[in-house]
Amino acid sequence: MSSLLRVQGRIGQRTLLLTTVAVPLTGWAVHAAALHKQLAATRRDPLTGLLRRDSYTARARRLLARHGDDTTVALIDQDHFKAVNDTMGHPAGDAVLAATAARLTAWAGPRAAVGRLGGDEFAVVLELPADRRQERLAQLVRMLHTPVVLDDGRTVDVAASIGAATPAAIGSRDLTVLQRAADAALYDGKHSGRAVLAPAAHIAVPSVNGRRAGRPGTAAWGRAA
Repeated sequence: MSSLLRVQGRIGQRTLLLTTVAVPLTGWAVHAAALHKQLAATRRDPLTGLLRRDSYTARARRLLARHGDDTTVALIDQDHFKAVNDTMGHPAGDAVLAATAARLTAWAGPRAAVGRLGGDEFAVVLELPADRRQERLAQLVRMLHTPVVLDDGRTVDVAASIGAATPAAIGSRDLTVLQRAADAALYDGKHSGRAVLAPAAHIAVPSVNGRRAGRPGTAAWGRAA
């Protein structure tokens, strides 16, 4: 056998070996990519694309640890949502939830933690310094009170109640504490068309199933009721 044929034979064997090794590696890469997609899907709500509670909580805590007093925690509750489902149908309700999620994502930006806590309740944690907080919360109110246009051309009038809390005002960077204060602030301004910022006193406000009656003495921004 000539030297050329021997070289070609060795090259052919090497190519076969590399191809044989590459097949399972390629298969594993495809499997890993599919697994990654499945894991990502479990982290996100299928209707809105927002983070589920556990993934949202983990990201929110990282943001609080990183940005400290420049962080704002906001809870959002869709107003009159049951009426949308009852009068216009559940597909319309789903469209409203998806639109709310898109608006929250656009408002908060890519570095924020935006989650759907369940039903028509949402949460956002983002870096938002005090000198911009009033303007940005008022902007959020306007966005969440913009009517939603359905695929069939119908228009849904929407509204949302917003409560916010900050580590500087509450005296804590604990997410649970801040969300409890934000929830109390939300119910202070329920159906008012305003975003309400919780004072430190909201830490001690008792609640039943996380809900409580309104309380005066909070700062609010947004539309008139």
